[in-house]
Amino acid sequence: MKRKIFVLIVNVLFCCTFAIAQEVQKSELHQRAEAEDAKHNVPAARSLFIHAFNDYANHGKVRLGVECATKATALYYKENYFKEAFDLLRRADQTIADNNQMDAAAKAAAHYLVTKERMQIYIKLRKSANAMDQLNAMESQANQSNDEALKNDLLYNKAIYYYTFGQVAQGNAAFKEMAGKLTASKEYDKVDEVYQQLIANGRRSGNANIVAQSYSNYIAWKDSTSALKHADEIGALKQQIADHEATIAEKDSTLSVRRGIIIGLCILAAALAAVLVLGAIVLLRFILLTRKQKKTIRLANESNALKAQFISNISAQLEPTLNKMNSSIPEVKAMLDFSQHVQTLSELENTKNDPVELEDIQIPQYCEGLMDQIRNKVKSNVTLTVKAPKMSAQLNQEYVSHILLQLLGKAALYTPEGGSITLEFKKRSPHTYQFLVSDTGYTIPEDQREDIFKPFREIRDLTTGDGLDLPICKQMAQKMKGDLDIDPAFTKGTRFVLDLHV
Repeated sequence: MKRKIFVLIVNVLFCCTFAIAQEVQKSELHQRAEAEDAKHNVPAARSLFIHAFNDYANHGKVRLGVECATKATALYYKENYFKEAFDLLRRADQTIADNNQMDAAAKAAAHYLVTKERMQIYIKLRKSANAMDQLNAMESQANQSNDEALKNDLLYNKAIYYYTFGQVAQGNAAFKEMAGKLTASKEYDKVDEVYQQLIANGRRSGNANIVAQSYSNYIAWKDSTSALKHADEIGALKQQIADHEATIAEKDSTLSVRRGIIIGLCILAAALAAVLVLGAIVLLRFILLTRKQKKTIRLANESNALKAQFISNISAQLEPTLNKMNSSIPEVKAMLDFSQHVQTLSELENTKNDPVELEDIQIPQYCEGLMDQIRNKVKSNVTLTVKAPKMSAQLNQEYVSHILLQLLGKAALYTPEGGSITLEFKKRSPHTYQFLVSDTGYTIPEDQREDIFKPFREIRDLTTGDGLDLPICKQMAQKMKGDLDIDPAFTKGTRFVLDLHV
């Protein structure tokens, strides 16, 4: 129980996950975003975090929305999309300002998180003055929030700023103040955690100055606190001995009683030694288990690659034989299509990290051309609409055309008479585009939306389709550093969203 409380305090101190009574349940979009982030799938995680932020903002859940916005921001500037990062932070600040259910302190704490992320961007851009402006704003917000954890976090970020821009004396002073506050309250473990965190942050960011200064300060602090801890331990032991002696004097001062006390202390020391040995054994087993798990994961990844190649080889081996059969037979045609789809999936999986070629495309003419290809497939009185600005964009025409024709084809199939199908293009930022395909037909149930992008989920009659069209589209989108998903906010049918980052 004490361990859980300690972990909670550390998380509050450095992540500033300020608690508000409402907004405690993470949405499905939020959980999916964290899962993709854990797999280091940056485009998909970023897109899901933004969707989650918009969803939370629409429902007034500001704290969780700000958390998603700052995580998406970090994934933006991780790939040097700084304008998009700043735009998202401005939206987050506006969401906080527009909320009428939060008091001034809670709003200040929420703005603090957004301002801190903005400061991190300026630090990465090496803009000292801009970063200092954000640091001053953070100080004002921390004071308004009246949150001691935020004030400690402010000192921590001041140290990072000063070390980053070579102001070693100021960095030492800020960090020393924070460490001194925790040391004075004898929270040595927390101080140790702070130093370890600062060293780790410096290594992750490649800032040798932070690593060197924090490690030097850490060693000095370790030496100084060792004496304090020993003094505390000695004082405690002295008090314990004094108490024992007083007890012995009160009851019996005989040698046998003293010998019993000594024996008890020896047993206690032996027990403590046994606990330390047991702890060392447990730690060693944990290290070995971790290494074994890493090896298992590596072997599993290699096995998956071999499986993909194996399946592709089988498909390629079957294709010459299938081509000799009568393709007019539905079953043979289904097998040929399935073999081709499997090879396409395998090729995309094996080349997912390869760059794709881009070409300049006139968007209005391109979108109209795609819509023309399905006009003879829709039911009567179905309205076809294209919404595209007059502009050009750098796209991979092969992959984008394949994805959009698949989506438009399915819309034509499922949209009833008198319905409508819409193809939209939106420029979200200089390097971010969106294609949206909407229809007023069948609405895909929420519990099936994630599975439709996964291949081989069930055994199917191939003459009715192999279910690989959307998984192939998803792989193509991700190969273009984008993503394909269903808009959860669209309820009058189905809307697919193709995100592209150029």
